[in-house]
Amino acid sequence: MAVPQHAQNAEGNLPNLLGMTLPEMTTFFAGLGEKPFRAKQVFRWIHHFGVDNFDDMTDLAKSLREKLPTLAAIEPPKLMTSQESKDGTRKWLLDVGTGNGVEVVFIPEADRGTLCVSSQVGCALDCTFCSTGKQGFNRNLTTAEIIGQLWWAKRELRKAIGSAAGQPTDIPDDIAAKDGRIVSNVVMMGMGEPLANFDPVTNAMDIMLDDHAYGLSRRRVTLSTSGIVPNLIRLKTRCPVALAVSLHAPNDALRDVLVPINQKYPLAELFAAITDYLEAAPRDFVTFEYVMLSGVNDSVQHAHELVELVKDIKCKLNLIPWNPFPQADYQRSSNNAIHRFREVLQNAGLIVTIRKTRGDDIDAACGQLAGQVVDKSNRASASKAGKTIAIKSVSA
Repeated sequence: MAVPQHAQNAEGNLPNLLGMTLPEMTTFFAGLGEKPFRAKQVFRWIHHFGVDNFDDMTDLAKSLREKLPTLAAIEPPKLMTSQESKDGTRKWLLDVGTGNGVEVVFIPEADRGTLCVSSQVGCALDCTFCSTGKQGFNRNLTTAEIIGQLWWAKRELRKAIGSAAGQPTDIPDDIAAKDGRIVSNVVMMGMGEPLANFDPVTNAMDIMLDDHAYGLSRRRVTLSTSGIVPNLIRLKTRCPVALAVSLHAPNDALRDVLVPINQKYPLAELFAAITDYLEAAPRDFVTFEYVMLSGVNDSVQHAHELVELVKDIKCKLNLIPWNPFPQADYQRSSNNAIHRFREVLQNAGLIVTIRKTRGDDIDAACGQLAGQVVDKSNRASASKAGKTIAIKSVSA
């Protein structure tokens, strides 16, 4: 029976059902001689109820429950550490094997709970202000490792809510939602460039959106990209979700330095692709992320350039106070500079927000995500090659 590589378990000898979309799981069960509804049952047990043990799938025939462990596995990433901030933000470090770890952050708010998810171990784009890019790249995450971040967070949050409310740990979503701690939004803004890992990311988003799994709205799943234009064009027809673009500069000359992928896909190409994408997107606007770097991209003149750049596209702008990391060549813009920059944008009629810092006491704020990566990139120094090092992501 052919099993997609992304759906194999860690040893590669059993299919990992956690990484299968519902159509893939239906095909798998058909190969076992089972009806399609069996796949739907197992799919729901895994993702809706957070079950990783076939014995707990009580509506399956006993004979099927007994034989499934010899034919398939359910293997989410393993927990390494867990922390909770005084503001309610929670952070988990998950082991994805061979010395690599990725961090997942949950940000609770009154009307939603947002989970920041990673797509790669490290990043190959080498944005000059981002520690992840400077620390190197190991590999793409599999579908199971991407969706496993949501699987883990949802199960842990349900346990925490149930315990606090004196309820059983396996509680329905409608009870959990009253506490505001269940995951309602996912942002692909953690470690890595999602569009550089296209198939596993879109497969994982398929599972996020499936009503038999997490049932998220396309409006509540956001993919953030630095601008890999061909794959943004592919995303329009493959799995259109809300879009955020890491812009960070108002012109090509500066963006070529800050976001080197711009040298391959300059702003004119990127904006043409964004305009085209918005025709199919669930939200009719793009969010532009703009990290504020003192004396680099934060002047009033830069703000006026940015107004001119985005004037013909429906958008929101998210200004991000930069969080420093060791050996960085930049400084965070002052509050006065950020507010002056925002004023220019707002006076031009643009919608502008300044990202609020959350979870900074547990290093879970923007620019503070710390995981583990065994660096395999050619950019890394010889002294770092093959060693486990801390990484930080500016995009989460």
